[in-house]
Amino acid sequence: MASINVDKMSLKDLNDLEAKLSKAKSAAQNRAKAEIKQKIDAILSSSGFTIGDLYPVARVTRGRAAGSTKAAKFVNPDNRSETWTGRGRKPNWLVAKLNKGSKLQDFAI
Repeated sequence: MASINVDKMSLKDLNDLEAKLSKAKSAAQNRAKAEIKQKIDAILSSSGFTIGDLYPVARVTRGRAAGSTKAAKFVNPDNRSETWTGRGRKPNWLVAKLNKGSKLQDFAI
């Protein structure tokens, strides 16, 4: 490989070289990925397994399991459709009642 003296190159030449290097690096990565993928495909086809058999896709959820809900622990006596599980921020109806002197246990289900 020829040695390149970058100390004597102009800024334009350095920018051009940088762009060529970036493209060459990207192409080399793509070739390496393709070669590895071919090797993996060959191993899988000869074994009878699929990639899904070896690495099943896990269901990702945030915070809680999908479909799970918490039961309400507190209810607004004025409007029984307004409930609170006791988790997170207190609802406005409950804060207003607590400010008027009520106790949290007064709203327990």
